[in-house]
This record gives sequence, structure tokens and C-alpha cells, in this order.
Amino acid sequence: MQDNQPTIILSAQALDQRLPGIDPFIFGMYHQDRYPAGNGQLGPQQELLQGREIGMDFSGKDGFSMYHGEQVPGFPAHPHRGFETVTIVRKGLVDHADSLGATARYGEGDVQWLTTGSGVQHGEMFPLVHEDRDNTLDLFQIWLNLPAKNKMAPPDFTMFWAHDIPHVRQSDAQGRQSEVEVIAGDYTPVHAGGGGSPKPTRALTPPTHSWASEPDADVAIWIIRLEPGATLVLPAASRHARRALYLTTGSTLTVDGQRFHQPVMVEVQPDHPAPLRNDGNEAIEVLMLQGKPIGEPVASHGPIVMNTQQEVVQAVHDFQRTQFGGWPWPSHAHTHGTRGRFAQHPDGRVETPQV
Repeated sequence: MQDNQPTIILSAQALDQRLPGIDPFIFGMYHQDRYPAGNGQLGPQQELLQGREIGMDFSGKDGFSMYHGEQVPGFPAHPHRGFETVTIVRKGLVDHADSLGATARYGEGDVQWLTTGSGVQHGEMFPLVHEDRDNTLDLFQIWLNLPAKNKMAPPDFTMFWAHDIPHVRQSDAQGRQSEVEVIAGDYTPVHAGGGGSPKPTRALTPPTHSWASEPDADVAIWIIRLEPGATLVLPAASRHARRALYLTTGSTLTVDGQRFHQPVMVEVQPDHPAPLRNDGNEAIEVLMLQGKPIGEPVASHGPIVMNTQQEVVQAVHDFQRTQFGGWPWPSHAHTHGTRGRFAQHPDGRVETPQV
């Protein structure tokens, strides 16, 4: 790229496991753990736990972490208030349990969109269900802020099962393939040349109280996959939005002519088409987060995200007093045995995905 050539790139920074946020997104995490075969109790063999700080293991030793889990990896019961978690599980499984009495096992392409609202405890465990082979876990968790008017909305979750999530496959002029997984925000391909106007692919409906449900918020969450040599132009968004690209899988991404050779976050001008190219020798994946900023003050303390410090203090007091509904399960690291994928909502409604 020539030094004096205009570019849509606003900023770029190297990535680690944590993905920096842009309003309305608080931040994200990318977990990729190569768990071994299970021990029959949904955890790894005891000898693989040696040398770890059990209960606070983020070591990546032997290719995986136990996180806050002691026998089964994951995050036992913990409170949230004031935002949403969007958990995108590409490989592996997550066992969900919460203080509302709801449970779920989801993964292998499923997405859970949890509105924490006025307050909920939930656990997210990573069961090692396969005893004859490795149990790879690959997931994004994205924290999406709630506007002040919805921070005390009733907590609930929405399931996007893998078979319902739209995927848009495209070929460039050389026939190389790309794919866009449309988790939130409609996607309209950019077609070179004539051939009429391409049709938009409609995303699934986000939760009622989400910022993503606001008609002009322009929230989008897409996962973009490019095979080696492939090019793709992302459609322009609203000029009022912000748009960030996160290279999380693969080593080389070119954005508007500028090449990056490591995991990177690139913020681009939203109201211009964004040309992407994979100049490497392996397939890459890029997470795109986009949305109009909420533009309100943010005060946070760990898993509590409010508008003022006084509201944060009140949330802590409320949790100490009510436990956000208590914990109805026999263990804070509740799991679901050998059961298949399902979701049971607080009202007793049960969903199971197509297989």
C-alpha cells in the first residue's frame, strides 16, 4: 500500500486471548483448548491436573486450561448484571445452569445469547464427553452492553441452534471460496459487476431487550472464513456504527491493501466497503463486531456492568442479599452427564436441536 493512499483502517493492535471491545461491545474472549479424552466423569485424567493452580488455572499447560473448574474445566456459578453474553461454540460443548432454574447443553456450532439484565448466576462448564478421543473446545464469548433503559430487564437466554444460523458462501473472481456465518445483523454480499442487486441474508432475531434489537443500532456479529488466496469485500454499514475485525485463526490478513502477519484487531471505517484478502497458505477466520455505540457511561466491577459506580455498589449489595435467585443445583459446577444438546428455559420449555 502506498503511503499516501487513503485507507479505511482507523487503528490496529496485536491480539491475545482477550479481544478488546468497541462500544457497544465491552470485550470478548477466544478460548481454544485441546482437552484430552474424558475420564468418565467429564474431566481429564487426574495426572493431567498436576502442576496446575486448580481453581485458577489459565496456564494452557498441555494445550488446555481448567479455568475455575476443579474436576471439570470451565467457570462454575458466578453472577452477572447489566449486559449480555453471546457465546459462540464452534467445537466442543458447554453445560449451562443458572439461578433461574434453567439448564442447557449446547455446542458444535450453537450460540447462546444470555441477557443478564437485573441479575443472574450462571455456570459454564466444558464437559469432556468423549472418552475415546480428544475433546477440543473452540469458542468466542462476547460481552454486549445493555443501554441504561434495559439494564434491569428480566434475565433470560435465547438459543441459536447451529442448523438455524445462516451461512453465506461466495466465490471470488478466481473461484476461491469464502464463507460468512451470520450470527447477528443481516448480510448482503457485495457483487462485482452487474447481475442485479444481491439479496440480503436475514439474521436470527436477537433478544427483545438487546441493543441489537434497536432498529438503528446496526449491530452485527459475523465470522468470516477465507481459504488461501481468497478475497471478500464486506458491505458498508451505517456511518454511525463502529466496526472491528479480529484475526483469531490463521496468520495473514490483508485489509484494504495493508497486510498483517499475526493475530490482530483492526478497526475500520464502517461506512465504506471493507476489502479482505487471505495472502497466506492456510485458511483464516475473522470475527467481525459492529454496532452503533450506546454512548452512555460505563462503570464495571468484574461481571457487573452498569452506568454509575453507585449502581455497581448496589448490584453487589443485591447479590449478597438475594444471590440473584439463589443456586438450585447440587454443585456450583453443575453438568449434564451423558445427555445430548438441549435447552430448558426458566418457564420449563425445552428445546432440542435438529441433528
